[in-house]
Order: sequence, then structure tokens, then C-alpha cells
Amino acid sequence: MPELPEVETTVRGLRPVLEGRRLTKVEARRADLRHAIPVDLRQRMTGAIVTGLGRRAKYGLIDTDRGDTLIFHLGMSGRWRIDPDEIGKHDHLILETDAGHRLALNDPRRFGSLDLVPTADLDDFPAFKALGPEPLGPELSTDYLAQKLEGRIAPIKLLLLDQRVIAGLGNIYVCEALNVARIDPRKPGGQVSGPQLKRLVDAIPRVLESAIEAGGSSLRDYARPDGELGYFSKQFRVYGREGETCPYDGGIIRRQVDGGRSTFFCPKCQK
Repeated sequence: MPELPEVETTVRGLRPVLEGRRLTKVEARRADLRHAIPVDLRQRMTGAIVTGLGRRAKYGLIDTDRGDTLIFHLGMSGRWRIDPDEIGKHDHLILETDAGHRLALNDPRRFGSLDLVPTADLDDFPAFKALGPEPLGPELSTDYLAQKLEGRIAPIKLLLLDQRVIAGLGNIYVCEALNVARIDPRKPGGQVSGPQLKRLVDAIPRVLESAIEAGGSSLRDYARPDGELGYFSKQFRVYGREGETCPYDGGIIRRQVDGGRSTFFCPKCQK
């Protein structure tokens, strides 16, 4: 499933061809993805000018001058294609601009979603209401994390995956950040020390930015809007590297399964 870096990479790839452009054609080629596509999507977006693109957690945002925001989620296999040679059966939303570009939202498994809401009401969108701060924003601080983790007995890894604590963190990048910060993913959140929290607050955005610069991880079907694959998977420190050596100290990377998710860590340096 595309995680935050993949969504951020997608937004940055769409921005040069969409921002400031008028949408001359908007075509939803099916009635639903994970849930129903707004029936008035074409009416509300055709002729609108895209005023900005952004991201909230793992959702992409496309703002228009009509006061609406298109919210897209890539699900497990979704991606945008810019100027595809032809439109395929899995291209479920088509956008065309006054500059002659055509964009197709492709989602073979149809686990993605499309919503259109008034921009002024974004904070009330159900998926956004309980989200914690963005991991790339200034709200993520040592003091904030210390407050959220105080007294918690759940493992630090599970707490970091809780979107109410930090928005948008997924399994891959939590494993990577905990290794960079040298924290045992099994450690109760309330027992993570102040120095460890400081390292973690530094590690989270550093790992995410590195992944964004590499264009994401390209797990399974993910590719950037320009069709290029992301290469951060080649830089993984621990994720998917069970039995290999840790880059810190040569310890042997272990894997365990928690709640159906794989956790990769080095028991030698992650304490």
C-alpha cells in the first residue's frame, strides 16, 4: 500500500501539470472505488481552476477556485498517470487541462477512494477529524511525543502506527525510523527515554524525506506519476532484511509478526 512518501511524491509530480490549470474535462468512468464516487464530481470540477495541491496523512488534496477539494486515496494499488498513451480499463478518473495534459487515476484493485468536499470543511472530513500532527511539520516535537506516550504500555511501534498520535506513518517507515533512533519496537511507549524520543523526532522526518527524494519505495504496483519507479526500497536499513546485518553494528536483523504486520529490527542496537 502506498505510504506517506509515495503520496507526497505523487502530489509533487502532479503539481507542475495541474496547479493553475483549468480542468476542461472531468470523467469518472465508474460509480465507485472503495466507496461511491460523488455523483456531481464532473459538474463541480469541470471548468474549475486548480489552485493548489497538498497532502494530509496518506491522502492527496486537489483544491479548486470553486471552493472544493478533491481528496484522493491510492488504496493498495492506485497511482496517477500523466499523459498515458491510451486509457485502460483500470483508469477510473480522467482529468484533462487547458494545457492539453491528460491525467488518469489508475487503480486495478479499486481500494482507493475519491471524495469532493468544501475546502473550508476539510478539518471535518471523517478521515481527518482524529488525525495527529503531520510528521513533516513543526507540531511533531519531543515534548509532544512525551506527552502522548506518558504512561502508555503498548509497544512504541504500535503507538507510532496510531494515526491519532502521528498522521500518516506506516509500517515500513516506522520500522526504519525506530532503527535510526535505536529504539526497540517492542518497548512500551511510556518507557522510551527522553534522549530516545529526541532521536526519534529527528529520525522520523529524516527517513520520510529520504524516501520522498528517492521517489518512494515501489512496493508491488507503485510508480510515480511520470511512470518512474521509486528506489527507497534499495536503501532500507532493516525492512525486509531479515537475517542480514544491521548497518549500525553488524547485528542480525530479526523479523516478528504483530497483528498481521511484519516488524524488522536489530536486537543488538535497538534497546
